[in-house]
Amino acid sequence: MKHQIVHPLQKYFLNPPIKLLFALGVAPPGYALLETIGRKSGKPRSTPVGDGRVGREFWIVAEHGNKAAYIRNIAANPRVRVKLRDGLRARWHMGTAHLLPEDDPRERQRWLAGHVPSSAANAGAVRFFGTQLLTVRIDLDA
Repeated sequence: MKHQIVHPLQKYFLNPPIKLLFALGVAPPGYALLETIGRKSGKPRSTPVGDGRVGREFWIVAEHGNKAAYIRNIAANPRVRVKLRDGLRARWHMGTAHLLPEDDPRERQRWLAGHVPSSAANAGAVRFFGTQLLTVRIDLDA
């Protein structure tokens, strides 16, 4: 039930302004844009996520786990792009995503908050809106 309420709210009201800012070339603080390839359409699909870059790894705690379209896309094709803040602008980074169902997502959020302080606010929202937390690690290419 919670997913049925939260999903449309995010899809139609919360995510579009963040996507628009990225499209305009402005990277909002604390956010990144994840691009996967649609498992059915084969087309690029973008999703705003919290900024989880730590060195050459990018960490995400997915709110809805395997119910999230981008998680199902990663399962079908783990090659992704992540648009990360570089000053006020942003640039794309290629990487390979790994779903980590054995990882403790709440502990991962605590660890991430220690490495990326701006991720703490996003972690709270993920826990509030989340229904089935799942950790994702993206190994960024050189």
